[in-house]
Amino acid sequence: MLLPLLLAVLWGGSGALYPKFQLQVPKSVSVQEGLCVVVSCSLITYPQRGWTHATPAHGYWFRNPANTDTDPPVATNKPGQKVQKDTQGRFQLLGNLSQSCSLLIRDVQMEDAASYFFRLERGSYVQYNFKENMFYLEVTDLTQKPEVYIPETLEPGHQVTLICVFNWIFEECPAPTFSWTGAAVSSHGAGPRTSYFSVLTLTPRPQDHGTELTCRVDFSRKGVSTEKTVRLSVAYAPRDLVVSTSRANVSALEPWGNSPHLAVQKGQFLRLLCAADSLPLATLSWALEDRVLSWSHPSGSRTLELVLPGVKAEDAGRYTCQAENRLGAQSRSLDLSVQYAPENLRVVVSQANRTVLENFGNDTSLVVLEGQSLRLLCVTHSNPPARLSWARGGQTLSPSQPSDPGVLELPQIQTEHEGEFTCQAQNPLGSQYLSLSLSVVYPPQLLEPSCSWEDGGLHCSCSSRAQPAPSLRWRLGEGLLEGTLSNASFKVTSSSAGPWANSSLSLSEGLSSGLSLSCEAQNVHGAQSARVLLLPGEKKLISNGVFVAIGLMTLLFLCLIPIAVKTLRKKRIQAEVPAPAPDAPAAPAAPAPGETLRSRLSRRSTILDYINVIPKPGLLAQKRKANPSSPSRPPPPDAHPPESRHKQKEPYYVSYSCPGPKASTQDAEYENNQEELHYAVLNFPGHRPWETQGSKDAHSDYAEIQLH
Repeated sequence: MLLPLLLAVLWGGSGALYPKFQLQVPKSVSVQEGLCVVVSCSLITYPQRGWTHATPAHGYWFRNPANTDTDPPVATNKPGQKVQKDTQGRFQLLGNLSQSCSLLIRDVQMEDAASYFFRLERGSYVQYNFKENMFYLEVTDLTQKPEVYIPETLEPGHQVTLICVFNWIFEECPAPTFSWTGAAVSSHGAGPRTSYFSVLTLTPRPQDHGTELTCRVDFSRKGVSTEKTVRLSVAYAPRDLVVSTSRANVSALEPWGNSPHLAVQKGQFLRLLCAADSLPLATLSWALEDRVLSWSHPSGSRTLELVLPGVKAEDAGRYTCQAENRLGAQSRSLDLSVQYAPENLRVVVSQANRTVLENFGNDTSLVVLEGQSLRLLCVTHSNPPARLSWARGGQTLSPSQPSDPGVLELPQIQTEHEGEFTCQAQNPLGSQYLSLSLSVVYPPQLLEPSCSWEDGGLHCSCSSRAQPAPSLRWRLGEGLLEGTLSNASFKVTSSSAGPWANSSLSLSEGLSSGLSLSCEAQNVHGAQSARVLLLPGEKKLISNGVFVAIGLMTLLFLCLIPIAVKTLRKKRIQAEVPAPAPDAPAAPAAPAPGETLRSRLSRRSTILDYINVIPKPGLLAQKRKANPSSPSRPPPPDAHPPESRHKQKEPYYVSYSCPGPKASTQDAEYENNQEELHYAVLNFPGHRPWETQGSKDAHSDYAEIQLH
């Protein structure tokens, strides 16, 4: 009996212990201030005593502690039942109490934090407090924010839709009020809207990039709200492009200024950095002139680096950094100037007609034919441009062209131009020198051959100067004699020293009136010859005075011929004004009948050395005058000095020059022909006595004298 009574007492105090009163509710519920929450509650079972299906069920939620007989509940479904003032309209009992006893709490306040229990009343028997199934309401600060859905990048001028959503857990909760604020939102579309989410349509502008857009959520109780702010990303073309430079591998980069020029020295380290602001990210590239050197990936960095570890001369030029995306492009250029000392110095040699002969480097020998015109152009690579100058023998030469000091013109090359010419190129970073050795070559130039009788034979010597040294040979009749050789009738001896060549010929046999003897000199640039005309007769003694007189008469006759020719020409031109004729010398006495001059004058041996110098055509033919030797050139080493010739057997030479009338324009042709007569020498080798036996001298001693 005691056990049933004890169980009845225990069941009367707790529905959880009484098998017929069961309720399911969470022990704790957490909610943020101002939000809405539904506390889930389920009636599992309660006794079916004292009520029918028509009997209404009334449920009550009380804040613990509470006296259910006197204290008003926070929420109830009983009509006319008073509730707590602070919960009126906010707390609501949901469900029909057949199974659900859930509680809806709107606009949760901090004061709502407490424990709550449910009471069920139905009929006369079911009146039960489920205190064993209380739940605790925890109220925290409002931290939940709405979610704003916006594209990552907005295209300027293109309409876009933005969505703001506040995540409600329970559909039973009332919708909050949404509002949008920001520079990109027009006043027309910024009004508040009540819904579970908000949609905003706008057309972004370029100036909207970086501005803020706020979605605000307001709840029913005044002053409780939450918001979410986003920053608009409006696409734009590249801008604010900056180029930075560094001239050392470890130094910091410095932004380059507005100047488009950058000067560095050859071999220096150089780093160029390009950076640009754009959305989306731009593709960066470095280009030298029209050649792309490097580029960046569109999804890579906002900067692009170009490194020149050792700047070379060919690295000079315009460098351009370009940033480009789908909305546009921006670029910036700088002109890189590479400075270096003069290098690759060379000389371009050309003739007067600008024909380029060759490019010469340092310590080069240049061989030039005498009389040529040369143009030496000094060329170098340097930055800044080098100052060019020419020097010879340590003395600076005046430039041929003041506007171009690197040009040296030599209009007529002479032997005195031989030597070393030096070109100097200099700028603030250094200097360079180049030396060119000039060697002048020319055709042979003969000195007059000299002949004499010695020891019963004819001895002749010949000398010539040329560059390169000439070769000498004797033409005796139809034969050629050269080098050093000898036999019973002749002996040839040759020698050379520097530009001089010497040769001597000794003849002991084979002399005749038709014999032709000449000395010839030649090298690769030309040739000259000198002819010796032999006029031998019988060896007779002729007095020295008579022989001299005959020579003087002959020279006088030769001198009168050009004077007479000039006089006749002038008379033809000036027919109206005749000029007085010059006094002619008295003619020699006529010989007796049957007697000739040659039979009157006989000698045992007479030699007329007649020198005819005929240069071959060449560059020097018009420049060389009648004088066969230049005063600036020394005589050949083996040539006989005048003193040695006086010691030979012939007593003296007789040489005459004929003065003529003044030259005129009408006599130009004659004067040109007259230049070919270089000189004439009559050589009387010794004293010969006269011989009066005319019958024995019937043959001719000589037949003619030739003038050239």
